[in-house]
Amino acid sequence: MDNHVLVVGGTLLDIKGKPTRGLEPGTSNPGIIRASRGGTARNVAENLSLLGADVVLISAVGDDDTGQKLLRQTAGAGVDISHLQIVPGLSTGTYIALLEQDGSLSVALDDVRAMESITSQYLDHRRTLFRDADIVMIDGSLQPDAMRTAIRLASQYGKPICADPSSARLAHRLLPYLPQLFLVVPNQMEAANLCGLDYPEHDADASQEMARQLVQMGVEIAVVTMTNFGLSYATSDEQGYIPPHYSEMVDSTGTGDALTSAIIFGLINEVPITECMRLGAAAAGLTLQTNETVVPDLSLDMLFDHLTV
Repeated sequence: MDNHVLVVGGTLLDIKGKPTRGLEPGTSNPGIIRASRGGTARNVAENLSLLGADVVLISAVGDDDTGQKLLRQTAGAGVDISHLQIVPGLSTGTYIALLEQDGSLSVALDDVRAMESITSQYLDHRRTLFRDADIVMIDGSLQPDAMRTAIRLASQYGKPICADPSSARLAHRLLPYLPQLFLVVPNQMEAANLCGLDYPEHDADASQEMARQLVQMGVEIAVVTMTNFGLSYATSDEQGYIPPHYSEMVDSTGTGDALTSAIIFGLINEVPITECMRLGAAAAGLTLQTNETVVPDLSLDMLFDHLTV
């Protein structure tokens, strides 16, 4: 496949619990528990495919029923999964999120051990996928050697690289490569880790400053997300803030992945930067209002209908 978006990173089962009467630590809390397809890279791939892009996903799952179901769902969305590895004897990765009553994240655990099978050699053997891509997107679940190889291959073929740290604890893996990144999309906590700063809570001014700092550190386009508080972005030529747009916050899981996907879609279609950011904010707003990690019926028309004025 030529002229595709190459996405490299995690495929996980998302298990999300949302309390019905608030969270009390140290005991069981009544709530609603749901499972859905997830994984940063996989979510980005599905969102992009639903928007109309040709997408190839390099990832890994275990040889279990969960992995097979995720494969079927991802392929059903139009993503090319022919380079997704099934790892014998290992369970498919899982992301467990405990949400606050308003749908924001309280704490989460993720198991991405299956991604250890996506080695430097595995990626080297698929170098033509990098050569033929329009843009390469990676997430923080890649092992350090594999991340180094993915960035080397993309750079070797002159392909723009987009990165999402996936979590604050994995953000450090991107630090050596910031000058090679075309686009980076961390949330506030991840951005603070990349910038060596204390976490500023949800603060648009602080997010704007971190976006500017990431550009100064070598990133071409830096976007700092704030879940239900919008996004801040910066390039060497412009900067701005896009406020959130939604009627009800249901579940914050996957909002950043949707945002990243819509921005990438805009970039590969040569949409101006500010309009790319508006597309990203619209995708995040749509995802924020659903219990699913990816809006099941997402479309380009739906995205344009949700654009803020």
